[in-house]
Amino acid sequence: MEPTEVLPIVAILSIVTVEFGGHALLRFVTTDRDRLGALRERFFRAGHAHAGVLLVLSLVYLLYLPRAGFPDGLEWLCGAALLAGVLAQSGGFFLHLRIGEEGRTSYGTALTRTGALLLAAALIALAAGLIRAA
Repeated sequence: MEPTEVLPIVAILSIVTVEFGGHALLRFVTTDRDRLGALRERFFRAGHAHAGVLLVLSLVYLLYLPRAGFPDGLEWLCGAALLAGVLAQSGGFFLHLRIGEEGRTSYGTALTRTGALLLAAALIALAAGLIRAA
């Protein structure tokens, strides 16, 4: 199978987890707000929002990926880097929610930054491929 046939399926199924996360966030905010706390609520919201927006971005990305004219191996690499970046950036917020402290970096913030770098690399690669193909 082609990467642009498999990776959109992964992205779409991942959106289901974002929906579940939205349900959990709503439950925390409406019933257990004190248990979550302000810091954790902020990071929960940030992780949830980033996951949803970036997964929708990945679907658009995967529509344009074939137009770049990359060989299959490079398409797999770019698509995997993008989805790994989505998971790392949004997952970093959730990891910091669990282990982080106010005003301090953690493995979660490092993971979020790593995800941003992966996303940037994948987006730059696609842009370069589209420019080259034009």
